Amino acid sequence: MSSDNKAMGNKKKSFFAVLSVLLFLLISFNGASIFSIRIPFPENVAGDSRNLVSVSSSLSNLMYAVGEDNPSVISNVHLQNLQIHENITAGDGDSIRFISVPESMKEAGPTVISYTPLPPLRKSHSLPLESKDLQVKNKNFLKELTLIEESNRLRRGDFRAKVKEFFSKNESSCKVRFFMTWISSLNSFSEKEFHSIETLFNTHPKGCLLIVSNSMDSNQGRQILKPFLEKGFRLTAISPDLKYLFKNTMAEYWFMKLTNGDLDVGYVPLGQNLSNLIRLCLLYKFGGVYLDTDVLVLKNFSKLKNSIGAQTIDLDSKKWSRLNNAVMVFDKMHPLVYKFIEEFSLTFDGNKWGHNGPYLVSRVVSRLQDRPGYNFTILPPIAFYPVNWNRVRNLFRGAKNEADAKWLRGKFKQIGSQSYAVHLWNKQSRKLHVEKGSIVGKILSNRCVFCNASINNVVGIEE
Repeated sequence: MSSDNKAMGNKKKSFFAVLSVLLFLLISFNGASIFSIRIPFPENVAGDSRNLVSVSSSLSNLMYAVGEDNPSVISNVHLQNLQIHENITAGDGDSIRFISVPESMKEAGPTVISYTPLPPLRKSHSLPLESKDLQVKNKNFLKELTLIEESNRLRRGDFRAKVKEFFSKNESSCKVRFFMTWISSLNSFSEKEFHSIETLFNTHPKGCLLIVSNSMDSNQGRQILKPFLEKGFRLTAISPDLKYLFKNTMAEYWFMKLTNGDLDVGYVPLGQNLSNLIRLCLLYKFGGVYLDTDVLVLKNFSKLKNSIGAQTIDLDSKKWSRLNNAVMVFDKMHPLVYKFIEEFSLTFDGNKWGHNGPYLVSRVVSRLQDRPGYNFTILPPIAFYPVNWNRVRNLFRGAKNEADAKWLRGKFKQIGSQSYAVHLWNKQSRKLHVEKGSIVGKILSNRCVFCNASINNVVGIEE
């Protein structure tokens, strides 16, 4: 009997021991949940003030749409008045008239799209396998880049000489200087990029276009550009000399760390980050207009000076919440561009989408907007970004019903009267088909150079 009582007592002790452990785990879990800290993921566009240190100063197709994060709204930086944009100074005293966006046309969109002032957060910015693959690709890209730079070492100075020769030869007729970058293979150069160049020369027949690219600076690349040359347009492709472009800026220090292997290139495609830096250095060294290759040009840029466009605004405060670097217009050696280059070199992060591009220009402008010595204009979204990345498919769609047709007519009229260019957000739109009656279709029809012809027929490639 006593042995039975003893066994029963042991069982009770075991039961209470297990119960105690369960209670302890439950209390621990609740405590961890209560006292855990949730760190917000989105990039802080405004950033903290920094003491920047000054020193003496195959890409666009790898660009991805980086406007998929949702940063904090910068409350202390004002956009130009969005009600009626009259007499907006473009940096040199010229006035640009901007008509207000009618309330009835504010991104009403086709029936399936509702208006949201800022894009939603993505659930995840990286997947382990994808990140691992991108890191390997970045390392291979860096090896390739080092080899290219080494092969360019013996012909150092050619880039500068070629650029100066190109612009000086066309100095009397080169009304506006344009720059593009292309680091991808020529196989990736599609009709969309070709149409971008078409719209540029349709609106700027006296303009000059320099494409900085290794792949385009080749016999096959020149074959693609030949139809434009035969029509008398002024364009060329030149392989970049990165050491020259980065010299006497903080980019020189950054590039030295990169090539020495002392920099974490991260998971974001290195080509994208290099493109962000190269465009800044091109504008700083030469001055002019930088365009991504997924931008359609609608109006002449000759009156724009030292300008950058807002991508999004806060509808209540009318203050910009994000700028973008897909279209930039700046004079040679402009101090704001120099600050952009400094910011890139001092705050580079290869693991954050947009950190070295749109967020970068947003951070710098938010700090310098009200300081003396920087003369520039922030244009409203309608100037270059009339639709945001999450609604760009609406530009490629034809009308499915009368409501769609009405929206398309209104949006096309709005873009035609108020936009200088349309950024097509290539990551979101590259697989979209241009439907009959769509806004993009109408723009291409109105701004074509080789109308009713495919790129293969124009450049002499058999289909």
